[in-house]
Amino acid sequence: MAPNDTARTTDEAGEGSVVRRKAARYAVPVAVAGVAAATIGLVPALAASGDPDLPDITAQELIAKIAASDTEQLSGTVKISTDLGLPSLGGLAGDAAAGLAPEGAEGGSSASPDAKLMELASGTHTLRVAADGPDRQKLSILGDAAEYSLIHNGADVWAYDSKSNEVFHGKDDEAGTEREHPAPKELPTTPKALADEVLKAAGDTTSVTVDGTARIAGRDAYQLLVKPKQSGSTVDSVRIAVDAENGVPLKFTLLPSGGGKAVVDAGFTKVDFSRPAASTFDFSPPKGAKVTEADELNSRDKGAPKHAEGLKGLEGLGLDGMAGQDGQAVNVIGEGWTAIAEITGPGGKGSTAPKPGDAPPEAQKFLDALGDRVTGDFGTGTVFKTRLVNALMTDDGKVYVGAVTQDALVKAANAAK
Repeated sequence: MAPNDTARTTDEAGEGSVVRRKAARYAVPVAVAGVAAATIGLVPALAASGDPDLPDITAQELIAKIAASDTEQLSGTVKISTDLGLPSLGGLAGDAAAGLAPEGAEGGSSASPDAKLMELASGTHTLRVAADGPDRQKLSILGDAAEYSLIHNGADVWAYDSKSNEVFHGKDDEAGTEREHPAPKELPTTPKALADEVLKAAGDTTSVTVDGTARIAGRDAYQLLVKPKQSGSTVDSVRIAVDAENGVPLKFTLLPSGGGKAVVDAGFTKVDFSRPAASTFDFSPPKGAKVTEADELNSRDKGAPKHAEGLKGLEGLGLDGMAGQDGQAVNVIGEGWTAIAEITGPGGKGSTAPKPGDAPPEAQKFLDALGDRVTGDFGTGTVFKTRLVNALMTDDGKVYVGAVTQDALVKAANAAK
């Protein structure tokens, strides 16, 4: 008989804290989209058909099955749908982005993984993925008339944009060694990379249950349901379909507490767990292609990723113990799913923030389109919203950000006054 969510429950889902240490610079409102992308990370939508009859399993046993999975080879097709609910800003977005881009960014490469992978943070995309251990992975984003490929093969990391005929090349200095932080066994767009982050975060603030079975990409799977126990989170639940045979997550779905369709829905439409051909990971720049070296971009402070950072797994929200840059201080309010980062400028004061009417007209239009004005004991401020991550920037320059509701942000700002 298939397992169900009333039979077996556990509140502990492996080791790890809710968040990781991560140095980050926050720019609002751009931070809202950036943190959301890091939290949700790049993922898919597909329909499951049929409910296979599988042996009973507890949530703890299923989590252990995921952790013990030693599958290092796979290939397949992944469909990704992401809906953060960002407002449509038309030309305003382009104007604002131009003003917020790093100085000299126009000299970068269109094939650089930073910007290209960020495109997966919205809309629906079809990907081809392949992996053969920690030193060989390939991700291709399929377009109507173009294709973008990111290839990690030993010490080399290549990215190729067929539309612009540009190539990005970097080095992975840890290739062939025992990594200080083990590399993911698959690309960050796979359900396993997402599932690992959620399960690391699970603890006393989380309910984890086995909620039936499913048929995904032609394979039998158990359904693991992860839900916050706390109120005030923008996350309603995360559902992870786990291959019944080898423990590999096949599908990942994140539903928002506000209702509606999934914020992130990720899964395989086709999957093969045999070793991909070695030629899958071969790459040579096409004739006439412009090749940009990562070291060249880094030396010009273009903000390009060093080594194979574009292939690393998703980082999670990264609030706990976060170290600010340029004198910024970050304090974490609360824990678990309702943790909020309070970001303060140098010297314990908020960074300089434009008062309403002080910003240039184009910037003010952009801010007004994104945010809602709020008041409280802290004074006044603007809340920038997505369906998952929200941020409050007070007029004295403090920033409060988390996967929490507007009311939770205002409450945190009032308490910190």
